Amino acid sequence: MHGSVEVPHHQAGFWQQWRAFVGPAILISVGYMDPGNWGTDLQGGAQFKYGLLWVVGLASLMAIFMQVISARLGVVTGKDLAQCCRDWYPRWTRWPNWLLSEVAIGACDLAEVLGSAVALNLLFHIPLLWAVIITGLDVLLLLALQRFGMRTIEAVVVLLIATIGACYFIEVFVLPQTRPSFLEMGQALISPHLRQAGMLYVAVGIIGATVMPHNLYLHSALVQSRQLQKDEPSIRSAIRFNSIDSIVALTIAFFVNAAILVLAAMVFFGKESATIAGGQLVKFNADSDWIRVAYLTLAPLLGAGLASTLFAVALLASGQSSTITGTLAGQVVMEGFMHWRIKPWVRRLITRTMAILPAVFVIGLRGDSSVTDLLILSQVVLALQLPFAMFPLLHFTSSQKRMGTWKIGWFLLLAGWGSAMLITAMDIYGLPDSLKAAWQVIVGG
Repeated sequence: MHGSVEVPHHQAGFWQQWRAFVGPAILISVGYMDPGNWGTDLQGGAQFKYGLLWVVGLASLMAIFMQVISARLGVVTGKDLAQCCRDWYPRWTRWPNWLLSEVAIGACDLAEVLGSAVALNLLFHIPLLWAVIITGLDVLLLLALQRFGMRTIEAVVVLLIATIGACYFIEVFVLPQTRPSFLEMGQALISPHLRQAGMLYVAVGIIGATVMPHNLYLHSALVQSRQLQKDEPSIRSAIRFNSIDSIVALTIAFFVNAAILVLAAMVFFGKESATIAGGQLVKFNADSDWIRVAYLTLAPLLGAGLASTLFAVALLASGQSSTITGTLAGQVVMEGFMHWRIKPWVRRLITRTMAILPAVFVIGLRGDSSVTDLLILSQVVLALQLPFAMFPLLHFTSSQKRMGTWKIGWFLLLAGWGSAMLITAMDIYGLPDSLKAAWQVIVGG
């Protein structure tokens, strides 16, 4: 992967350079539209209407800051974040840093397991517990897809997500029965609050689903797939185009996530049922498993049958795509922190086993109704791990010693450290709720 993509001279035209540099942030943005995001956005919209829309916007903005800074670290130092931590921090920090990163990757993979299982359940009506176990076979799919190359896989996934994005766009802006109040949405975006019970917990989940710790490690590695020159104009050009790549990809991800929350609010909030084509009535309540009825957000446009199939295929595709980026992130942190190298399929099998076990345990104990609860919990675990990736990243990129003249300027300095402090404060403040919710996920109630 390292230095495998040629880049034109820094004086080449804008579009020629952009085509060479575009890619890493698209891979990263797939993780921002994974089943974990869908679960938290659906829960937020169904329970609190537009009340958490500002969290989606703020989390997306913080994610852009962090990914731009991560890409800058990789371009300037020629190392990924895990390698920097290994080389520049005391030796004793390697094990705890690596283990915390693995917990985050396992939590993220738990979301992919659950998303893929729901998709299999919708497509083939396989019982959810068996569908979770079947997701362990995706290691074979990973091996089969590798021969097509990453660009082909991502093109298919982006096409599916773009299709869903287009459907949501039509529903939000065109269909009268699902068109939201844009004034109410605007007010929700600019008037942040967490006054209702349970809001903080879901808000922390949305942040964990958006600003993902393993993506900070992965992005700093992916930018090195370009054959970067180390002269000043080339570095400046690489930083510029990787920043554009990040801003564009993650802005699109924000609009997709915002649309999911808004349509969940329109279809589910304050309602006990939805009538779909043919007069069929689908009932739900405050404790419903929202990810399993999420296809109803597409039903007004496509009808229940086609909506269910399209949603399931896109959910499966986003889960598998995020699985691939999760495997890459696992390789990056394992090699970076520990200098261990194992085959990708072995790495995939270990991570997937770590994710399947808690899913089988909780679903076996509580039944099929626990999927959304598990999804939200996995994203909260990601949010709790975030400071352990953010603070080293900001420490290195703020340092004249490590970055030289390329250290981050005052704007990214304030935005980055402000984001890290805010996320950490929310983690600490929400920790009692998170522990309580984790216990409820396991025992029910």
